Amino acid sequence: MGPLSRRAFALAALTSLVTAPGAVALPGAGAPVRRPRGTTEMRGVWVATVANRDWPSQPGLPADEQCRELIAHLDRAVRDRLNTVILQVRPTADALWPSPYEPWSEFLAGTQGRDPGWDPLGTAVREAHARGLELHAWCNPYRIALDTDLDRLAPTHPAREHPDWVVAYGGKLYYNPGLPQVRAFVRRAMLDAVAKYPVDAVHFDDYFYPYPVAGQTFDDDEAYDRYGGDFGSRAAWRRDNINKLVQEMAAGIRRVRPGTRFGISPFGVWRNASTDPRGSDTQAGVQTYDDLCADTRRWVREHWIDYIVPQLYWNIGFAAADYAKLVDWWAAVAKGTRTRLYIGEALYKAGAAGQPSAWQDPVELSRHLTLAARRPQVRGHVFFAAKDVAADPIGAMARVVADHYERSAKPPR
Repeated sequence: MGPLSRRAFALAALTSLVTAPGAVALPGAGAPVRRPRGTTEMRGVWVATVANRDWPSQPGLPADEQCRELIAHLDRAVRDRLNTVILQVRPTADALWPSPYEPWSEFLAGTQGRDPGWDPLGTAVREAHARGLELHAWCNPYRIALDTDLDRLAPTHPAREHPDWVVAYGGKLYYNPGLPQVRAFVRRAMLDAVAKYPVDAVHFDDYFYPYPVAGQTFDDDEAYDRYGGDFGSRAAWRRDNINKLVQEMAAGIRRVRPGTRFGISPFGVWRNASTDPRGSDTQAGVQTYDDLCADTRRWVREHWIDYIVPQLYWNIGFAAADYAKLVDWWAAVAKGTRTRLYIGEALYKAGAAGQPSAWQDPVELSRHLTLAARRPQVRGHVFFAAKDVAADPIGAMARVVADHYERSAKPPR
């Protein structure tokens, strides 16, 4: 996985975790649990475009080659009896469709703002639907750039026109979530895709306030002084900013295209139980509630979103963040709510150098699905990511398909 991948940031945030021994044996691990015939389940794959992680394979390819590569990912999803493709269409405050708000993504033509000569999102929706796949439009709300040079952005980029909206942090540029005008703008920019295309869902990833960087401060003093007076702490104000974005985005989607869903894929630990008795039995170095100011538990319990896909990117038995314990915790959170629970799976770890021994076993991921199938609140899985589905170096995805995806399934609605 490349260092610029969104999941690389999440992994870097776990620097305090200690690798545990390999996966523990599960009762019945050799006999995969399958859902009854005729049921529905999420079988998804993320297609990351940031830094050309999954697609296009490199910037500047001819339009017809980009299109062929995209369709190959869709065909591969069909081959593996997946039913949902989550395509990153707004990776860095840019667009993979002709947007009146933001420039064309540099990951297409190689230069931000340059027309790639085709409409990737429109094509993706049409071709996915033709194959019986759902297409979820994946947006990163606040990330502007992977460096701190405003002058590298397209001349008409909103961040250059409104530098007061921008915060440099950790070697990157972000929109300031504490500014109401920023929240209104990013919502408008993302809803443009919903208005133009019959996407099945809008999908946010795990970046809200950025992951902590040691020795650095996210400079939102001016915004806090102006807008934070009604809150007992800066953290409470920041959480309210993110809560407002989530609620307003959900309302906007319902207004613009009724029936289109809204889902979020957060980092897998809301809070450790040592911090909050409602939290999970984990010792994670990052907690979304405290560090990213994302109250993911509340979004589920109050049904602000239609589905949640916590990134449970650890093996069964991992000491600091055990996959099995986290599945149980998230199932308990989702129980009795109308929010669908799917699990984000770290396919990219399977066979990767430097990963614990559990990830060198091609059966580890299949064990995840076997375990999760015993929790009725878990309605499916999403795999990170498309490049790894294609490569499948140790056959972990092939084992999942053989053990669990013998027949096609429709995604939950």
